[in-house]
Amino acid sequence: MKIFRHIAARYSGFYLYFYKVTEHIFLFLRPVFMWIGLSRFEWSLSFVEWASKGILFDCRMCGQCLLSSTGMVCPMNCPKEIRNGPCGGVREGGFCEIDSRMKCVWVEAWAGVKKTGEEETFTIPLRPAEANQQGSSAWAKVIEKNKDEDELFRVKIFPPTSLEVGPHLRPSGILEQRLQAGKFVVTAELSPPDSADPDEITQRVAPLKGLVTAVNVPDGAGANCHMSSLASSVILHNAGVVPVMQYACRDRNRIALQGDILGAAALGVTNLLCITGDSIQAGDQKGAKPVFDLDSISLLRVAKMMRDDGIFLSGRQLRKKPDLFLGAALNPFASPLDARVLRMERKINAGAQFFQTQFCFDIPALQRFMAEVRARELDKKCYILVGVGPLVSAKAAKFIKSSIPGVVIPEHIIERMERAGDERQEGKKICIETLNQIREIEGVSGVHIMSYRKERLLAEIISQSYILG
Repeated sequence: MKIFRHIAARYSGFYLYFYKVTEHIFLFLRPVFMWIGLSRFEWSLSFVEWASKGILFDCRMCGQCLLSSTGMVCPMNCPKEIRNGPCGGVREGGFCEIDSRMKCVWVEAWAGVKKTGEEETFTIPLRPAEANQQGSSAWAKVIEKNKDEDELFRVKIFPPTSLEVGPHLRPSGILEQRLQAGKFVVTAELSPPDSADPDEITQRVAPLKGLVTAVNVPDGAGANCHMSSLASSVILHNAGVVPVMQYACRDRNRIALQGDILGAAALGVTNLLCITGDSIQAGDQKGAKPVFDLDSISLLRVAKMMRDDGIFLSGRQLRKKPDLFLGAALNPFASPLDARVLRMERKINAGAQFFQTQFCFDIPALQRFMAEVRARELDKKCYILVGVGPLVSAKAAKFIKSSIPGVVIPEHIIERMERAGDERQEGKKICIETLNQIREIEGVSGVHIMSYRKERLLAEIISQSYILG
């Protein structure tokens, strides 16, 4: 069916026209359906929908069709079932993070969206799928929803326009306070240990104390198991270090995600970075079952609802709202490049207040991206922390470039490493130069410095750069 998906993206304008005509026909016939009884048509509508949309669009019958918003490409064909793609792991050439032989579904969707001239739809957060509606007819819901506009609460949760954007006015902690004050902020990453010993965290974070505003704790990075981000963040908080708890959708459904957000806030962890998560295939437990009940954007929207409206996704009231500063990941360097600023805006519309980007090794590419950000005035609605990290060797750089989806390393950086007598020192020097250049780019609020379990090296790089002063 992939061939039909390619055709649908290529001729999306034509398909969208007839899709909307079909919708109007069903709405016109609504009185007939309702008079006879819609339930009598449910099975036949589902069968016809499966037969027609399955062939034309490789439809997966989620029961909540998004084709008109996704370039006539069914997003449920994404291996992660992301409803707000593309993810940050798109490979070079626009291929899927999980299946390197398959074109990314969302790259195709973006091509289809451009054909229809509806690029601005990429700024609107799309609702998450409801598992209990899998296999049902989306056409039946089109007919029925006019009967009762409140039949699906998610319509209210994910309004198509007038989303509140911009930094939350009440600072939730030191990180947000410093960003609101206009200070250039430095954060770092600390990978949780493969241990139940809390001292491993406090000892490893010690070199970074006094140099960074906050420390980001990955959540099962690379789909590998480590101490949980929640527990690690609480240990840091109790040690006087401001944590940024990273939270991945890969391993939890919406019930667990919302419960842990409440638990983290109750324990003093208020900085939350929402991500979709790496593929299970990237880790060392490939037999695990991925969840991906939500994606990063729907998780942001849910967390914002909990904080601002005091409700769960179900609509049930909270007795006390969590105090949260909401962040998201950002990759200015992955395909499709022309969709990345719009997807960033979609995350802002969903609730993102700050961003931490993928590793930056290409300053000109970052400058072009930030020019687009400023053109849409998104730098006035969020804070952008650019990711930076040292390369230890040319061999490691080649491995990262070829094996880690979403990380782009220009050839001139690798060639410079190869020419160096001391590759490790050259990698450190490149990192410091990059930090100093980022400091001068308008609209950048800070940097996020990363290197797997090399906290002392990170401390040296921060101290030897100009970013603190």
